[in-house]
Amino acid sequence: MRKEFAEAVIQLAKANDKIVFLTGDLGFMALEGVKDFLGERFINAGVAEQNMATMAASLAYEGFTPIIYSISPFITLRPYEQIRNDICLHNMPVKIVANGGGYGYGIMGGTHHNIEDIGSMRLLPNMKVFVPFTKQDVLSSLQEMMQDASPNYLRLNLASAQENLPSFSQWRKLKAASSKTSRAIIISTGTVTDNLFKLPEYLLNDIEIWLLSQFPVYSIPQELLEKIGAVKNVITMEEHQGQCGLHETLASLLLKNLTTPIKYNTLFASGYPSGRYGSQQWHQEENNLAGKNLETKIEEFLSIKHAV
Repeated sequence: MRKEFAEAVIQLAKANDKIVFLTGDLGFMALEGVKDFLGERFINAGVAEQNMATMAASLAYEGFTPIIYSISPFITLRPYEQIRNDICLHNMPVKIVANGGGYGYGIMGGTHHNIEDIGSMRLLPNMKVFVPFTKQDVLSSLQEMMQDASPNYLRLNLASAQENLPSFSQWRKLKAASSKTSRAIIISTGTVTDNLFKLPEYLLNDIEIWLLSQFPVYSIPQELLEKIGAVKNVITMEEHQGQCGLHETLASLLLKNLTTPIKYNTLFASGYPSGRYGSQQWHQEENNLAGKNLETKIEEFLSIKHAV
């Protein structure tokens, strides 16, 4: 999504001379066009993310709309105190953009992964979290962020190639069940959702897929709530730890709004079960978020045998 993000920044900056871009010495082969277009409004703050967050808060206080960029753990966990104290407590409209959320940086290992970012960011006061799915979602997310006078967090990753999907919104139904009755509803967030579309037809035909793209969440669409009550089989899926992400958000809302007992299962990033590192796809598979392991988990949940 880096290419689409850079193009979106340039497009928005053409109409808004208050946009200032700060990078933590990252963005090679992605941000050159942004630097050329913005000129002195492009600042390489160096490997100094805490300082960059405070600089951005100061710029926002002076009426600018700063975008700060780095890879996910460097832009969220390292300057967390400055984001909380300087940006969020003062409700400054700083736009925090992270590349490679989840296992996005693969073989580079745990120091470059971030399976805590959605939770840690959405816990902060005044913060809104955006998790795009497609290339088109990147521009839509940024447009909405620029209209928001509060701090925002944007999680970038490898974009889905799915087409003909509903336009960006907090909740979207991506796929209805092909059969007359759904066997399960899978609610996911982020680009890991793409792995669901790679399931065998005998599984894919029987499930309904919903996508959540913004946090915090205060309500569930009535259509989805009614469908959950009818189908009674729900799976959540996220390339994020089980705490403070999609699963706990949805579970708390269902406890408040659903009176019908349901069967509920969760698929999430549990870290490094084998103690090894690999590609993003490899980590997803190890955590039952992709490939045969994902297929098996859904089969077990629905109590069906693999089709021969």
